[in-house]
Amino acid sequence: MWNPDTFMEMLYERSAATRKKHAGLGHEERKEMLKDRLRATLGSFEEMRAPLDPILLERIEYDDYVRERVEIGTATGLRMPVYVLIPKVLNKHSRSGELPGNPPGKLPGMLALHGHGYGSREVVGLAPDGTMRETKGGHNSFALELARRGHIVAAPEMIGLGDRKLLRDTVPGKERSSCASLTGQLLMFGMSIAGLRVFEAIRTLDYLAMRAEADPDKLGCMGFSGGGVVAAYAAALDERISAAVLCGFTNTYKGSILSINHCIDNFIPGVLDYAELPDLIGLITPRHLFIESGENDPIFPAATVREAVGIVRDIYRDEGAERRLQYDIFPGVHEVSGRVAYPWLLSAWESDATKL
Repeated sequence: MWNPDTFMEMLYERSAATRKKHAGLGHEERKEMLKDRLRATLGSFEEMRAPLDPILLERIEYDDYVRERVEIGTATGLRMPVYVLIPKVLNKHSRSGELPGNPPGKLPGMLALHGHGYGSREVVGLAPDGTMRETKGGHNSFALELARRGHIVAAPEMIGLGDRKLLRDTVPGKERSSCASLTGQLLMFGMSIAGLRVFEAIRTLDYLAMRAEADPDKLGCMGFSGGGVVAAYAAALDERISAAVLCGFTNTYKGSILSINHCIDNFIPGVLDYAELPDLIGLITPRHLFIESGENDPIFPAATVREAVGIVRDIYRDEGAERRLQYDIFPGVHEVSGRVAYPWLLSAWESDATKL
């Protein structure tokens, strides 16, 4: 047969053998090695770091929250719009300002990282044209739900999607995401789109931590699908993130990314030489981690979600932090559920405050 399937399987097995060479490292040594290698393969944008210089673009008040849109600087030549949702009224789900140890007037802060679709509008309850519509697609307006449960939420617009596509991908009748074009171009400079998105997510966290309403000791992230990619790697590398919720993403590279036609923005050059995906997600330990996925998700199969969760659980157990890891495989497809994740997140803030 002339098909390359066997060749690709051979490459995976060869990389698995390379990864086994790291098995003899001590726990902390291996953890630092993985972080260093992840930073290197994502590509560094630190030398291009630009001042945030936030600009308020709009502010709209609703009965229970305020929605702002701000613009911040990320890297040289890049500005990024970010929706910010600020709760106004406590409800039966929200405990903002009442958590043990929570500073008066301060709210837990969450990054809300969207996946493929029409951008950050999809997570804050807006239609593509910006009109109010609490969408019921895969994202399920999860940023809005987080705000209604007592978080100040920052939802950045991912580069290559929504309002941040290349101009040539915005021509009427020919609209498409710029993921493939940007990935190819960034590779020519030794960079990755995943690395740029992670860098911009961390810059959004810098902005969120500056907000007067946010408690800088209670910062988290929640990402769905392509946003789960960014949430996982950002949480692995930035220890200010004390709680992470990964929706519709956790798996093994072999079980999903390599087995199904995925967007090119999921791929990182050389990553399999040192880690499988659960190894990288395990870098979040000992901080709080929640994993959710649909039982019938066609692109992140439930069988290999369970396999990945088992590996991550072992990593958490080795650090004595197993109680900080939970997961939910819910009846559904490729979508955000939150049925367990939202109440879990509030309990995570409580447990940190009371040192339970």
